[in-house]
Amino acid sequence: MSNQPSEINSQKLHKLDLRYLQMARIWADNSYCKRRQVGALIVKDRMIISDGYNGTPSGFENVCEDLNNKTKPYVLHAEANAITKVAKSNNSSDGATLYVTSSPCMECSKLIIQAGIRRVVFSDAYRLQDGLEILEKANIELKQIEI
Repeated sequence: MSNQPSEINSQKLHKLDLRYLQMARIWADNSYCKRRQVGALIVKDRMIISDGYNGTPSGFENVCEDLNNKTKPYVLHAEANAITKVAKSNNSSDGATLYVTSSPCMECSKLIIQAGIRRVVFSDAYRLQDGLEILEKANIELKQIEI
C-alpha cells in the first residue's frame, strides 16, 4: 500500500508548508526595503499567530537604506518583527513553526530558539549559514522549500 498514513500526513504537511511559505512571500511585499524584502509568519495549530516583514521600528520613517544603499542599522528583520509582535499578544510561540522567505541570520536564530519555535521553513538561503547552524544545534527542525 503506497499511501501509508505517515506518507499522506507528510504530503499534507508539505502542502501546508508550501502555502504558508507562499503567504510569507506575499507578506514580504509590505516591506519598504529596496535591497531585499523578507516576510515571516508564525503558525501554531494551523493558525497564523503572528506576522512580520523587514523594516524600520514603529514610528520611524519607512526608509530602510541610507544614501549609499546600505541597510540602516536599526532595521528589524522579518523574524524579529514577528517574534516581538507575538510577544505583545496573548499568543505563545512555544512549539510553533516559523515560515520565512529567507533563512534566518544568527541574531534572529537566537530569538527563534528563545521563543520556543520548533520548526523553521524557509525558501531562500541567506548568504551566511551560521544562523542555520545554531538552529540545528538547538534541535530545531529546518526545511527549505524553493518557491
